[in-house]
Amino acid sequence: MLRPLNQIFPAADYPDLLVGLGAPDDAAVYRLNDAQAIITTADFFPPVVDDPYDYGAIAAANALSDVYAMGGEPLFALNLAAFPEDLPEEVMAAILRGGAEKVREAGAVIAGGHTGVVHPARLITRGGARPGDALVLTKPLGAGVITTANKNDKADPDHVRTAVASMSRLNRAAARAASNARAHALTDITGYSLLGHAHEVAHLSGVRLIIDYAALPWLPGARGYAEAWIFPGGATRNADYYQKWVTVVASIADWEQHLLYDPQTSGGLLMAIAAERVAAVLDELRAAGEQGFVIGVAEAGNAGEIVIR
Repeated sequence: MLRPLNQIFPAADYPDLLVGLGAPDDAAVYRLNDAQAIITTADFFPPVVDDPYDYGAIAAANALSDVYAMGGEPLFALNLAAFPEDLPEEVMAAILRGGAEKVREAGAVIAGGHTGVVHPARLITRGGARPGDALVLTKPLGAGVITTANKNDKADPDHVRTAVASMSRLNRAAARAASNARAHALTDITGYSLLGHAHEVAHLSGVRLIIDYAALPWLPGARGYAEAWIFPGGATRNADYYQKWVTVVASIADWEQHLLYDPQTSGGLLMAIAAERVAAVLDELRAAGEQGFVIGVAEAGNAGEIVIR
């Protein structure tokens, strides 16, 4: 659908458009000068929790992640919303307040489209992973199955609270750690699942990714709901599309394979970094109160392929 626009805006005519429609990424990036580039993006998704304040906070954290996933710092954000006419005003106000306070926590302000700034030399895209790079993930997975269980009144409240806390947490410190480690590739894990976003990194980088299933971190309760086959519809859609690039050699059950396609909301960052910098990035993440998990490696091979071992 968007491909014809590349003919209207050919990259050769716009040298300052560092990231545009030519290759899918988390945001567009436009160079202003030798030291500054503007990052801009937009996001829109339905509620994943019942509490309106929590939903607003999660929505803001999810949207700001696209700025962090480019190695940038948010400047300002936009309230983009569509509410039914019969939704009480106090509910709408709580949603917007949750979002506003999360934007303030990020050091930004609500004033326009989700926008950040980055030094052009510090820009990190999805397409730079190199053979030998380690894959580091900064948040546990499984938010999709937990919120789906909650919608069906089958979730433990403690599991929901932990998932909400994870989804509400900004990726700011994780992005700074990735930038300081000179990550070769960076993306945030959201609706296309771990494997969907990992495929995009592998495809754009021209490498194969090897993911160690046993090393994957899960939110409390996620594996139990998955074993009971409580999955959001998006997991099946993700599997239908991305499984053609995935080879599973690990001895895992069907529900464990399906869990790899669980769509996340405001998930962590996935970075590809040189192996010798792994210890430093993990130390920085821990010092900032964040988590870091080494979940695999990049290697030479078929571009876009993912092997689960």
